[in-house]
Amino acid sequence: MSKSLVIVESPAKAKTISKILGNGFEVIPSMGHVVDLPRTRMGVDIEHNFAPSFIVAASKKKILSRIKSEAREADKIYLATDPDREGEAIAWNIREKLNRDDKKYLRVVFHELTPQAVKDAFSHPGELDTKKVQAQTGRRVLDRLVGYLLSPLLWRKIAGGLSAGRVQSVALRLIVEREREIQKFVPQEYWEIEAELKKVTRSPGHQVTGQFVAKLEKIDDKKIEIKNQDEAQQIVEDLKGKEFVVSDIKETEKRRNPLPPFITSTLQQDGFYKLRFRSARTMLIAQQLYEGIELGAEGAVGLITYMRTDSVNVAQSAIAEARRFIADKFGKSYLPDAPNFYKSRKQAQEAHEAIRPASVLRAPDLIKEYLTNEQLKLYILIYQRFIASQMRPAVYAVTSVEIKAGKYLFRASGSKLLFKGFTAIYDLSEEKEEKNILPPLLKDEILELIKLTPSQHFTKPPPRFSEATLVKTLEEEGIGRPSTYAPIIQTLTFRDYVRRLKGQLHPTELGFKVSDLLVEYFTEVINVKFTANMEEELDEIEEGNLEWVKVVNDFYGPFKIRLDYANETIQKEVVTTDEICAACAKPMVVKWSRKGKFLSCSDFPACRYAKSITTGIKCPQDGCSGELIERHSRRGLFYGCTGYPKCTYIAKTLPEKIADSEK
Repeated sequence: MSKSLVIVESPAKAKTISKILGNGFEVIPSMGHVVDLPRTRMGVDIEHNFAPSFIVAASKKKILSRIKSEAREADKIYLATDPDREGEAIAWNIREKLNRDDKKYLRVVFHELTPQAVKDAFSHPGELDTKKVQAQTGRRVLDRLVGYLLSPLLWRKIAGGLSAGRVQSVALRLIVEREREIQKFVPQEYWEIEAELKKVTRSPGHQVTGQFVAKLEKIDDKKIEIKNQDEAQQIVEDLKGKEFVVSDIKETEKRRNPLPPFITSTLQQDGFYKLRFRSARTMLIAQQLYEGIELGAEGAVGLITYMRTDSVNVAQSAIAEARRFIADKFGKSYLPDAPNFYKSRKQAQEAHEAIRPASVLRAPDLIKEYLTNEQLKLYILIYQRFIASQMRPAVYAVTSVEIKAGKYLFRASGSKLLFKGFTAIYDLSEEKEEKNILPPLLKDEILELIKLTPSQHFTKPPPRFSEATLVKTLEEEGIGRPSTYAPIIQTLTFRDYVRRLKGQLHPTELGFKVSDLLVEYFTEVINVKFTANMEEELDEIEEGNLEWVKVVNDFYGPFKIRLDYANETIQKEVVTTDEICAACAKPMVVKWSRKGKFLSCSDFPACRYAKSITTGIKCPQDGCSGELIERHSRRGLFYGCTGYPKCTYIAKTLPEKIADSEK
């Protein structure tokens, strides 16, 4: 009996596909890349056109042996890895390692793990896309050159064990530069004045009233700038006794169009804003939904399309299904005359689809019993965003009013929801449906002033990056690709270059040092525009317009010049302290390690005495005279006592009351 071998990346994906294909197919997961560049050496031959030396990872030898064994018995070998550059490279490298010309290799690509999509893909197999493989090879070689050649500079200047990366270093630079903007920012005082006004309409037998707030905008037709309390108080005094008259009324209809279905970056952003998921968490849960969830008797089913994409394209069949659902669920008034189409970014891979439910018939309520709480939350987000993308706009009635009081001009505006449109399913939590609803007003109508309220404000610095805003910036600047956003943030936090505090990304002292060093010596390489141009060139390789060796060579020439200069110039930083070594009485110096800075004897390695630098905050444990210090574990940063092991106090954060008292 003939048998076909199918190779995918993960066990969950293998289980789902095996169920769909049935007998006659052996589905094996490769567990990601079977081959990669070696860990202990560069693995790139610079002298011979940057030829990479891909080797079989030790942890993958058994997997590859099993694949080879099954391949010997198979008539056909289907390479069903993910539909992106990385998936193409995994498939290509497996085929190279099998090294069997007597076998028929078939590439199958699908964007959702549903029976129809998988069977269609296996009915119409293709061949491996060598251009995608070349683009991935170029990226891997570039990243290895930068990481392997820059990291030793950090070891010499700062500390051993640190690392630099072609894309992650640019992301770190963005975070560090934003922090410096915040540090340099000087708040400017300004004042606003609001008038609480009342409309009074009298008619026989009853009285109608309506109150609203208007803000002072102009004085003598010039935009106001109230710099201090004295100026604000003078205006308030001058306004007393003045008549407030409606001078202009504008009524318009505002349409709020639905958002496109999710791509990787926008899913990560909404995952953060709406669900408070970190980027890596969002992608892990999305992968679970894509690879297959056990739905009782139905078995494993892929619930969403492929989650690494920068395209907002949607299959016609999915659009038709969504339109039928909208008409049945909400009525034809919510359905546009023609489907809504959205435009992807310039660099987007148009062959991909947006992230959407594999079938809108699998409504969240129907399958929630099979999903974890996190899976359900993310599935609802994806489901509702997709349905909303094919609905009519929301319509608001917007009223803008100008009110004059002598030379002073106040403005007020209000909005009222007229038609829910797509907001019937997709919550725009950042927008209220109705804002400051105004009473019906007439031009030249005189209003009653209830009170004037001056308020002090200060200009605010630019906000720190959150994971969501960093991902958005990376995408807008063309830095990295969908598969790289979450790993970039993970690497920065793992290296302790950046810490998450209350949802914001704060660069550490180590992060500042690493970024400053790289910018000083490699300012044109660790640069937003340069990195974006490199991404475009990698896209050009995939399009067949450039050769990866040329792209790498053009990069390496100027990079090598800067590298040689840095190697000749860089000196190890030495920061001497007033503290004396307890072992030999020589001065102590500040040193760095991957786990932060510490004090070391200046006579190292002759004297190996070292000690931690404390936070200066006393240990809160009763009877303990120690102080808290930063410590690191696989689970992240925590604070422990200098009295360890006698005192075992630990905490994830510094005790607030004690910390505040020390400030």
